[in-house]
Amino acid sequence: MPNNIMERQQHDDRPAGAAIGTFPTTHWSLLAAAGAADSLQARAALAQLCGSYWYPVYAYVRRAGHDPHNAQDLTQEFFARLIEKNFVASTVQEKGRFRSFLLIAVKRFLVNELERVQAQKRGGGTQLLSLNAEDAEARYQIEPVDEMSADRIYERRWAFALLDEVMNALRREYTEDGKDELFDLLKAFLYGEKSAVSQAEIGIRFGLSESAVKSTVHRLRHRYRELLHEAVAQTVVNRVDVEDELRHLLSVLSG
Repeated sequence: MPNNIMERQQHDDRPAGAAIGTFPTTHWSLLAAAGAADSLQARAALAQLCGSYWYPVYAYVRRAGHDPHNAQDLTQEFFARLIEKNFVASTVQEKGRFRSFLLIAVKRFLVNELERVQAQKRGGGTQLLSLNAEDAEARYQIEPVDEMSADRIYERRWAFALLDEVMNALRREYTEDGKDELFDLLKAFLYGEKSAVSQAEIGIRFGLSESAVKSTVHRLRHRYRELLHEAVAQTVVNRVDVEDELRHLLSVLSG
């Protein structure tokens, strides 16, 4: 990816959402499974989806004008409703793009919430999604104070959530091979940043030649692109849409 659009992430170590690495399912199939009768399967699928996408939704709700407490409650309720009503079974899949589907779904949800007078606490007292309110609002408070619309902030946070998934998947692969320290030193080269440690110094630390380190960086970048491609493929119905979605991702990050 072009270096100038790879912003440094604040939360590299937060839990990943879907169990990626091999990307065994699409977000559509995951959400469909969540709407099935098996409550354990539904909760597991919900947790995976929310782990990746709760913050883009929260940021959208906040930018739409809701205070932190209401935004947390609304985000909680949105994902609960997403599962309970099995939106996938009853909704055209927004031209096959999960990103668009989720944004349209939360917009419809907020409109319906404004029209509905609730007699009891949102969610009926049952929390299907555990949100870290302090983390959510701390992250929102460092969002740019500008004219960025709710739609725009959703798109950018969705893009960063996807990149987090990819980076976490790549980290897991190195950790499984016992190379987490090497990954931590090499990941700066993914972004094209100036690393505090040179490739020659990394080679000395791990008993590798500088050329071997350069080859490792090349493989790291190649694997990152593979995982990014597969992560995007998870979000569309037709694989022919992957390249278009990747271009959209890049335009959002560079805009």
